[in-house]
Amino acid sequence: MVWQIDKSHSEVGFSVRHMMISNVRGRFTDFDAEVSIDPAALTQAKVSAKIAAQSIDTGEARRDGHLRSADFLDAENSPYIQFQSKRLRQAGNDLTVVGDLTVRGTTREVTLKGEYEGPSKDPWGNQRLGFSLAGEIDREDFGLTWNQALETGGVLVAKKVKLQLEIQVTSQG
Repeated sequence: MVWQIDKSHSEVGFSVRHMMISNVRGRFTDFDAEVSIDPAALTQAKVSAKIAAQSIDTGEARRDGHLRSADFLDAENSPYIQFQSKRLRQAGNDLTVVGDLTVRGTTREVTLKGEYEGPSKDPWGNQRLGFSLAGEIDREDFGLTWNQALETGGVLVAKKVKLQLEIQVTSQG
């Protein structure tokens, strides 16, 4: 069964340590996915997602411009971040999704862990499923190596990027 992402109830977010002292959070505002799920056989699900790199939003226009540049996402030459699921494991409501993440033409396997909720029927008769997933990547594995050393030691931007996904999907009937 094919499900549609309910974008008004979904978010693709991330956080990364800045100056080794605090986390900067952001999100992507333009994303979509092809989701094929049978709730009775969740481990057979297939997900193919596409995120517009240009849609990065950290709430700071100058930083967002830098993140879109060739120093980081290179949105002009690599307009999409893509994810293709490879396998899913389920234990009750706990879910592990393993797939290939492609950023700037570089593909690496990533693991997302979290929870699955549903199915549930909304007031309009649609079926809904919810997923809360998190993972972590090393941005340098994807060629995102720009950084700046700090006088006090450490670097401006950490290597590790935490991913946070809140995804709700719907199906008619």
